[in-house]
Amino acid sequence: MPRLKSARFEDLPADILERLAPLFPAEGGDSKGSLTGTPGNWWTIWGRVPGILRAFIAFDYRTSPVDPKMRELALLRTGYARGSQFVYSQHCKAARRVGLEDRKIADAAFWTISDAYTPGERALLAFVDGQILEGGRVHDRVMAAMKVHYSEEEILVLAYLTNMYNLHAITTKALRMEYDDVPERVVEIPVPETQKVQDWNDPAWAKTQK
Repeated sequence: MPRLKSARFEDLPADILERLAPLFPAEGGDSKGSLTGTPGNWWTIWGRVPGILRAFIAFDYRTSPVDPKMRELALLRTGYARGSQFVYSQHCKAARRVGLEDRKIADAAFWTISDAYTPGERALLAFVDGQILEGGRVHDRVMAAMKVHYSEEEILVLAYLTNMYNLHAITTKALRMEYDDVPERVVEIPVPETQKVQDWNDPAWAKTQK
């Protein structure tokens, strides 16, 4: 279960509740889950500190100059590269909603060997990986390619969104929110009492992590 408690919906400020209304159409809030089927606790846990949640949503990326397909390609790759099931899964859905082709969504996991992408999309995916997987070491050739296909304003927005969703990906894993509410995978598997092949996915292992 999540490592921090959610705020009660009735305790959230009016402006936060207004933002959440389209995401939680059923009464009862996150107890019934969000419209996309997530537990919804990302919103209600951050809602305990409304100022932080307001900061997250202050920049409306939907009005930014970035093509929504490129935005969502960057964000789903961010989720995959950072290992967040929540960020990756949600932005696969968002990418599909804005019209990104299914193959480009699926191939983002192994984009370096896929021929599904245009040169501009490949530049963007390399830009994301330089930030997420290489700690910001974006190669000069990658930046040069970005400048061929995107304006400097678009590059700024893409850099900001990639790192904002990197924060979300890391935090959902650390606090075990949403689809990242999973037990630690890397644990010692004990020697069995009788000789047999051990199943690391046995629910019994989770008990050793309490």
